[in-house]
Amino acid sequence: MSWCRRPLKNRTPEAVLRWIVVQPGWAWVVSTEILVEYKTVLARPKFGLSPDLLRQWLTWLDSVTVRVDVPVTLPYPPDPTDAKFLSCALATQAGWLITGDHDFTQARKLDTTTILSIS
Repeated sequence: MSWCRRPLKNRTPEAVLRWIVVQPGWAWVVSTEILVEYKTVLARPKFGLSPDLLRQWLTWLDSVTVRVDVPVTLPYPPDPTDAKFLSCALATQAGWLITGDHDFTQARKLDTTTILSIS
């Protein structure tokens, strides 16, 4: 795992995301529900993205993510709205769940998925 952290140390979340999507053999898998949440969050006024920059981000997300069907959403008591991320990771047997959400700080491993903070 240290080989993965080294090029990402002290990087912004944007730099981490851009690094991830160019890795050979890696895919950023999302359900439709996750993609909708990403787009909703990016459009929040607190981020102050201009309409042009927001449009660029939304287009980029559409082009770099791989949409998958997630047949079942499992419960996640600490924050039920986060269940979609865990369910997607389990459904696709993802190797990594990379998140900036602090609700996942105590979880480190889920079946075959290692959970890492984007920071």
